[in-house]
Amino acid sequence: MSWINLSALWKILVFGLVAGAGLPALFAGGLYALSLGPHRARAATAGADGDDSDVLLGGSIAGIVIAALCFLIVLAAVGWSIYEIYQIGHPAPAKK
Repeated sequence: MSWINLSALWKILVFGLVAGAGLPALFAGGLYALSLGPHRARAATAGADGDDSDVLLGGSIAGIVIAALCFLIVLAAVGWSIYEIYQIGHPAPAKK
């Protein structure tokens, strides 16, 4: 089994789990945190067809902060990925 590089295989597996499932899970956690707290109330007037509509009043401060941190981590990962892809296509010139 010398033709299988277990060290590289382990790194690929961990990175795939983090980037492949971790970032979407972090984004979903941010959406869940954003939904926490008393954020819905009945509208003052009912809709034209008789059913009540909900209006957004705001969520909890902790949920908003947690969601912002989750979204910033995901955004930083996307930015880092774009930077790394750019570096692969545009290597730095060799110094003399």
